[in-house]
Amino acid sequence: MNNTVKPSLDSRLAAGFLIRLCRLLTGVRASWLSPLPEDNQLRIYYANHTSHLDGIVIWASMPPQLRPRVRPVAAADYWMKTPIRRYVAQRIFNTVLIKRNADKEDNSQSGDALALMNNALSNAQSLIIFPEGTRGNGNDISPFKSGLWHLARMNPGVQLVPVYLENLNRVLPKGTYLVVPVLCTATFGEPVNPLQEGEDKTVFLQRARHALEELKS
Repeated sequence: MNNTVKPSLDSRLAAGFLIRLCRLLTGVRASWLSPLPEDNQLRIYYANHTSHLDGIVIWASMPPQLRPRVRPVAAADYWMKTPIRRYVAQRIFNTVLIKRNADKEDNSQSGDALALMNNALSNAQSLIIFPEGTRGNGNDISPFKSGLWHLARMNPGVQLVPVYLENLNRVLPKGTYLVVPVLCTATFGEPVNPLQEGEDKTVFLQRARHALEELKS
Protein backbone atom coordinates (compact mmCIF):
# COMPACT_ATOMS: atom_id res chain seq x y z
CA MET A 1 0.00 0.00 0.00
CA ASN A 2 1.38 3.38 -0.98
CA ASN A 3 -0.12 6.35 0.87
CA THR A 4 2.20 8.94 -0.65
CA VAL A 5 0.42 12.24 -1.29
CA LYS A 6 1.15 13.75 -4.69
CA PRO A 7 3.10 17.00 -4.18
CA SER A 8 1.43 20.25 -5.22
CA LEU A 9 2.69 22.17 -8.26
CA ASP A 10 4.40 24.85 -6.15
CA SER A 11 6.20 22.27 -4.00
CA ARG A 12 7.35 20.35 -7.10
CA LEU A 13 8.76 23.52 -8.65
CA ALA A 14 10.43 24.52 -5.38
CA ALA A 15 11.86 21.01 -4.98
CA GLY A 16 13.33 21.14 -8.47
CA PHE A 17 14.95 24.49 -7.71
CA LEU A 18 16.40 23.25 -4.40
CA ILE A 19 17.76 20.07 -6.00
CA ARG A 20 19.56 22.08 -8.69
CA LEU A 21 20.85 24.54 -6.07
CA CYS A 22 22.03 21.70 -3.83
CA ARG A 23 23.91 20.07 -6.69
CA LEU A 24 25.43 23.41 -7.72
CA LEU A 25 26.71 24.20 -4.22
CA THR A 26 27.90 20.73 -3.27
CA GLY A 27 28.61 19.09 -6.61
CA VAL A 28 27.29 16.01 -4.85
CA ARG A 29 28.07 12.69 -6.51
CA ALA A 30 25.87 9.79 -5.51
CA SER A 31 27.19 6.24 -5.54
CA TRP A 32 24.86 3.26 -5.07
CA LEU A 33 26.62 0.04 -4.09
CA SER A 34 23.45 -2.05 -4.24
CA PRO A 35 20.33 -2.12 -6.43
CA LEU A 36 17.59 0.42 -5.87
CA PRO A 37 14.70 -0.83 -3.73
CA GLU A 38 11.64 -2.42 -5.26
CA ASP A 39 8.47 -0.33 -5.25
CA ASN A 40 7.08 -1.95 -2.09
CA GLN A 41 10.37 -2.17 -0.16
CA LEU A 42 10.60 0.19 2.81
CA ARG A 43 13.99 1.43 3.90
CA ILE A 44 15.60 3.41 6.69
CA TYR A 45 18.55 5.30 5.22
CA TYR A 46 20.88 6.14 8.13
CA ALA A 47 23.81 8.50 7.73
CA ASN A 48 26.57 10.38 9.51
CA HIS A 49 25.51 13.88 10.52
CA THR A 50 27.75 16.91 9.98
CA SER A 51 25.52 19.63 8.45
CA HIS A 52 21.98 20.96 8.26
CA LEU A 53 22.22 20.12 4.55
CA ASP A 54 22.67 16.38 5.15
CA GLY A 55 19.04 15.35 4.74
CA ILE A 56 18.58 17.56 1.68
CA VAL A 57 21.71 16.14 0.03
CA ILE A 58 20.61 12.53 0.59
CA TRP A 59 17.11 13.27 -0.69
CA ALA A 60 18.44 15.16 -3.73
CA SER A 61 20.83 12.28 -4.49
CA MET A 62 17.96 9.84 -4.93
CA PRO A 63 16.32 9.02 -8.25
CA PRO A 64 13.13 11.07 -8.83
CA GLN A 65 10.88 8.03 -8.45
CA LEU A 66 12.14 7.41 -4.92
CA ARG A 67 11.89 10.93 -3.48
CA PRO A 68 8.11 11.11 -2.92
CA ARG A 69 8.31 7.94 -0.81
CA VAL A 70 11.23 9.01 1.41
CA ARG A 71 10.92 11.38 4.38
CA PRO A 72 13.88 12.97 6.18
CA VAL A 73 13.74 13.07 9.98
CA ALA A 74 14.92 16.39 11.41
CA ALA A 75 14.80 18.68 14.44
CA ALA A 76 11.62 20.73 14.68
CA ASP A 77 13.26 23.61 16.58
CA TYR A 78 15.56 24.30 13.61
CA TRP A 79 13.21 23.72 10.69
CA MET A 80 10.19 25.46 12.23
CA LYS A 81 12.16 28.57 13.19
CA THR A 82 11.41 30.67 10.07
CA PRO A 83 8.64 30.63 7.43
CA ILE A 84 11.08 29.60 4.69
CA ARG A 85 12.44 26.68 6.69
CA ARG A 86 8.90 25.60 7.60
CA TYR A 87 7.90 25.67 3.93
CA VAL A 88 10.96 23.65 2.89
CA ALA A 89 10.48 21.07 5.66
CA GLN A 90 6.73 20.64 5.39
CA ARG A 91 5.80 21.33 1.78
CA ILE A 92 8.88 20.12 -0.11
CA PHE A 93 10.50 17.34 1.92
CA ASN A 94 7.47 16.23 3.98
CA THR A 95 9.90 16.02 6.89
CA VAL A 96 9.19 14.06 10.05
CA LEU A 97 9.81 16.83 12.56
CA ILE A 98 11.07 15.75 15.97
CA LYS A 99 11.18 17.91 19.09
CA ARG A 100 14.44 17.86 21.03
CA ASN A 101 15.81 19.35 24.26
CA ALA A 102 12.43 18.70 25.78
CA ASP A 103 11.41 18.65 29.42
CA LYS A 104 12.14 15.15 30.70
CA GLU A 105 8.74 15.06 32.42
CA ASP A 106 6.89 15.71 29.18
CA ASN A 107 5.78 12.29 27.89
CA SER A 108 4.98 13.74 24.47
CA GLN A 109 8.63 13.92 23.44
CA SER A 110 11.09 11.04 23.04
CA GLY A 111 8.36 8.43 22.90
CA ASP A 112 6.52 10.47 20.32
CA ALA A 113 9.64 10.65 18.15
CA LEU A 114 9.54 6.87 17.67
CA ALA A 115 5.77 7.01 17.20
CA LEU A 116 6.10 9.62 14.44
CA MET A 117 8.76 7.61 12.62
CA ASN A 118 6.82 4.38 12.99
CA ASN A 119 3.71 6.10 11.68
CA ALA A 120 5.61 7.11 8.53
CA LEU A 121 6.85 3.55 8.00
CA SER A 122 3.33 2.23 8.57
CA ASN A 123 2.16 4.52 5.77
CA ALA A 124 4.65 3.05 3.28
CA GLN A 125 7.14 5.90 3.61
CA SER A 126 10.86 5.29 3.99
CA LEU A 127 12.99 7.44 6.30
CA ILE A 128 16.31 9.30 6.37
CA ILE A 129 17.72 9.39 9.91
CA PHE A 130 20.93 10.37 11.68
CA PRO A 131 21.52 7.92 14.55
CA GLU A 132 24.38 9.93 16.09
CA GLY A 133 21.66 12.29 17.31
CA THR A 134 23.75 15.44 16.85
CA ARG A 135 26.17 16.92 14.34
CA GLY A 136 29.70 15.57 14.33
CA ASN A 137 33.01 17.00 13.20
CA GLY A 138 33.00 15.39 9.76
CA ASN A 139 35.88 13.05 10.54
CA ASP A 140 34.66 10.62 13.18
CA ILE A 141 31.30 8.89 13.52
CA SER A 142 29.98 9.15 17.08
CA PRO A 143 28.32 6.21 18.86
CA PHE A 144 24.71 5.71 17.79
CA LYS A 145 21.72 6.54 19.96
CA SER A 146 19.19 3.77 20.56
CA GLY A 147 16.57 5.02 18.06
CA LEU A 148 17.84 2.92 15.16
CA TRP A 149 17.69 -0.22 17.32
CA HIS A 150 14.11 0.53 18.39
CA LEU A 151 13.04 1.12 14.80
CA ALA A 152 14.74 -2.09 13.61
CA ARG A 153 13.11 -4.07 16.41
CA MET A 154 9.65 -2.66 15.71
CA ASN A 155 9.92 -2.91 11.91
CA PRO A 156 11.72 -6.18 11.07
CA GLY A 157 10.75 -6.03 7.38
CA VAL A 158 12.37 -2.65 6.75
CA GLN A 159 15.84 -2.59 5.16
CA LEU A 160 18.57 -0.57 6.89
CA VAL A 161 20.82 1.20 4.40
CA PRO A 162 23.97 3.11 5.49
CA VAL A 163 24.73 6.36 3.66
CA TYR A 164 28.13 7.97 4.14
CA LEU A 165 28.34 11.71 3.47
CA GLU A 166 31.71 13.26 2.78
CA ASN A 167 32.65 16.97 2.94
CA LEU A 168 29.20 18.26 4.00
CA ASN A 169 30.79 19.77 7.12
CA ARG A 170 32.94 21.92 4.82
CA VAL A 171 30.00 23.15 2.73
CA LEU A 172 28.10 24.57 5.71
CA PRO A 173 30.50 24.74 8.68
CA LYS A 174 28.90 24.43 12.10
CA GLY A 175 28.00 27.80 13.60
CA THR A 176 27.95 29.67 10.26
CA TYR A 177 25.42 30.46 7.55
CA LEU A 178 28.02 30.85 4.80
CA VAL A 179 27.77 28.10 2.20
CA VAL A 180 31.16 27.17 0.71
CA PRO A 181 31.01 25.31 -2.63
CA VAL A 182 32.86 22.01 -2.13
CA LEU A 183 32.58 18.69 -3.96
CA CYS A 184 30.71 16.17 -1.82
CA THR A 185 29.80 12.50 -2.07
CA ALA A 186 26.88 10.42 -0.86
CA THR A 187 27.67 6.71 -0.83
CA PHE A 188 24.67 4.40 -0.42
CA GLY A 189 25.83 1.05 0.90
CA GLU A 190 24.29 -2.39 0.82
CA PRO A 191 21.52 -3.06 3.35
CA VAL A 192 22.90 -4.38 6.62
CA ASN A 193 21.76 -7.70 8.01
CA PRO A 194 18.49 -7.31 9.95
CA LEU A 195 18.38 -7.28 13.72
CA GLN A 196 18.87 -10.86 14.85
CA GLU A 197 16.63 -12.51 17.42
CA GLY A 198 18.12 -11.85 20.84
CA GLU A 199 20.85 -9.57 19.47
CA ASP A 200 22.09 -7.16 22.10
CA LYS A 201 21.29 -3.49 21.48
CA THR A 202 24.92 -2.42 21.86
CA VAL A 203 26.14 -5.14 19.50
CA PHE A 204 23.55 -4.19 16.87
CA LEU A 205 24.36 -0.47 17.05
CA GLN A 206 28.09 -1.18 16.78
CA ARG A 207 27.45 -3.39 13.76
CA ALA A 208 25.34 -0.72 12.05
CA ARG A 209 27.94 1.95 12.81
CA HIS A 210 30.73 -0.24 11.46
CA ALA A 211 28.81 -0.72 8.18
CA LEU A 212 28.64 3.07 7.84
CA GLU A 213 32.33 3.54 8.65
CA GLU A 214 33.28 1.02 5.97
CA LEU A 215 31.85 3.35 3.32
CA LYS A 216 34.49 6.01 3.95
CA SER A 217 36.58 6.58 0.85
